[in-house]
Amino acid sequence: MTEILVQDVTGGGISLDAARVIDHPAWPELKDAVEEIRAWQSTDGSIDFEAEGAPARSLVELTIDRVTAAVEQLSPLVPHDGAYHRALVDDLRKWAESGFTVPDFLDSLLAFQPAADRVDGLQHLVLFPMYTQNGNPDRNLEAVVLRMVWPEWLAELEATRYDNPLFCGITFEDFTAGYDTHSAVLFPETIAVREAPERFTWGGIFCDREAARFRKVTAAAVDTLGLQLPADIAAMIDDQERCEKAFVLWDMVHDRTHSHGDLPFDPFMIKQRQPFWMYGLEELRCDLTAFKEAVKLEAEGNTHGRDVQYAVLFDRMFRFPLSGDRTRNYDGLGGQLLFAYLHKHDVVRWTDNTLKIDWQRAPEVTNQLCAEIETLYRDGIDRPKLVHWFKAYELVSTYLAPHPGSKWAKGPDALDLSLPPRKLVDDVLPDEFPLSMFFEALAKKLKGVIADTKGITAADVSRTERAAA
Repeated sequence: MTEILVQDVTGGGISLDAARVIDHPAWPELKDAVEEIRAWQSTDGSIDFEAEGAPARSLVELTIDRVTAAVEQLSPLVPHDGAYHRALVDDLRKWAESGFTVPDFLDSLLAFQPAADRVDGLQHLVLFPMYTQNGNPDRNLEAVVLRMVWPEWLAELEATRYDNPLFCGITFEDFTAGYDTHSAVLFPETIAVREAPERFTWGGIFCDREAARFRKVTAAAVDTLGLQLPADIAAMIDDQERCEKAFVLWDMVHDRTHSHGDLPFDPFMIKQRQPFWMYGLEELRCDLTAFKEAVKLEAEGNTHGRDVQYAVLFDRMFRFPLSGDRTRNYDGLGGQLLFAYLHKHDVVRWTDNTLKIDWQRAPEVTNQLCAEIETLYRDGIDRPKLVHWFKAYELVSTYLAPHPGSKWAKGPDALDLSLPPRKLVDDVLPDEFPLSMFFEALAKKLKGVIADTKGITAADVSRTERAAA
């Protein structure tokens, strides 16, 4: 673990004793200035001064001055971010000097290195032009204050078992509008830069939002489906801190799995013109690998192992299939596949509008699905790309009914195989595997609950629970 130092900004040390950034008067000033700038930005982050209702350039420059002044006031509270904040101020000023063209914050991105000092509870003040995954699709300026989640037990597992030096477990302190959404990640890939770095050196996932959302949706699903939970799992769903621990462990193992195993895929493969079920299988493979490891951890006496298993099962089965729209919904597909697999192997039964789960067999059968996906990957090494895509389709369609109008479901003879594989992706329907009757029924009860988790934080859940008490 990194030694915890208490120094001022000039010393560049790490301080856990500093006041909360969000309690400083410069923080609301920074938020207000950023929100003003966001409203003026185009999709690519630039500001079009010729557009109707556009602000005067002098007004934008004054607002940028307010942003840089606030950053400089707040930076002493997070001295470990000092080099980053100095580069950030430089990038903000260069953006202004460019006439607010498409922003380029590569220099400040390279200076921000949160994974270099993973200290539990450490604050960071982050400001970038970026889109927020599952949130705002435009590259607007966003400010967020966060804390690192890196307890000793997690650091020990990473150091001895699940090496992932780039992973950052994080929680929200406060944020601008781009994070008042369903986004629960902070990824360098989303930031506006002139060129992508040779490699990214960190990736952050907000376990507090994931846990709060999981608890709210799972509680609603359990109530709707009449599901009887084991006492220890019911206690977990009632405990925000315990769920956060489950999610940070799940995320750490999931994240590393993208680069481990047979035929590991780029997690951003959907940009490479592959069918969305390939991305769905990859995400599910990573989640089921985390599940498999959690089964091992539970057997070894690790108290977080069982929690991770049911976080994976319930989030995948109840929330994922019903979140977002139905256009190339790869995470939804993975959730549908998991439920259907467990249902066809008699681990889950939906009878008399009540869901029952065979808690004893659930780990074994879930690991069985993981093994089938791993076999697909291993065999794929010896197959051409298009054959591999069809084999993956075959696996999914064994358990999920394709759309009746699907060309892919009719097999290779229905496609123009003279075209390159990436062109055949155009024949994939936006909703290639529609929701089953079970999920159509569940959606009527849970869609509103899922929508209400937009922007949720642990503090929101705490307020709701106090009000209920």
